[in-house]
Amino acid sequence: MSMRWRTVREAARGPVVTHALIAGCCVVFLFGPASGLNPAYGTGDALLSSGTAYFHRWGVVPDELFTGSPRAWLTPLTALFVHGSWLHLLGNMLFLHVFGAMTEERMGRPAFLVFVICTGYLALAAYAAAYAGSSHALVGASGAISAVLGAFLCLLPRARVTSLFPFLFFLPLRFPAWIVLLFWFALQWVAAHRAESGPGVAYLAHLVGFSLGFVYAWVRYRRTTRVGRPATATEGDSQP
Repeated sequence: MSMRWRTVREAARGPVVTHALIAGCCVVFLFGPASGLNPAYGTGDALLSSGTAYFHRWGVVPDELFTGSPRAWLTPLTALFVHGSWLHLLGNMLFLHVFGAMTEERMGRPAFLVFVICTGYLALAAYAAAYAGSSHALVGASGAISAVLGAFLCLLPRARVTSLFPFLFFLPLRFPAWIVLLFWFALQWVAAHRAESGPGVAYLAHLVGFSLGFVYAWVRYRRTTRVGRPATATEGDSQP
């Protein structure tokens, strides 16, 4: 079967990898303590204690990552599927659904899967290296999804994106992807310079992931034709 026909058949079946990643993150979240739906983790103080232990087990703890423990080096992978709250999960999955589908179509399924896992791992490891003394666990697919945004900017800069901006009273406005994504990157840059190493949003992981995604897409696909096509996204307070 020719490459062209394989691409057509993959497109007909939809963004399988994107949907599988979303499903995996949702299943892990629902069975974890942060969802509040699993009675095995208890309630009240017991739930809070279980949540802390859970995040330290499966998340990236910077001051443990470089101790030489093989288990610790697996945490940048496991942390990609762990989220700290419903808002954290839904915000990340929204971005992955909107931007991941078209990026997967452009890259192809196997390449997209490897791309998401590798960039997500590197983004979390880079954050841990920058805050090597921190004992706070880092979880979420933010770094990987930021890489998807970076790749999207490189591959489909003229795709028009419908965005909702809080400071414009959430009016749905359509802009080229390059405007929306560069604006998002600028916000991350400003926030990263104001952030500390404590609990909160890992803006540095966003910046690293976005940069890795853009550079990879530029190096890998710079000689191919860029595509401009419509897309719909919702940009608000949720951070990927």
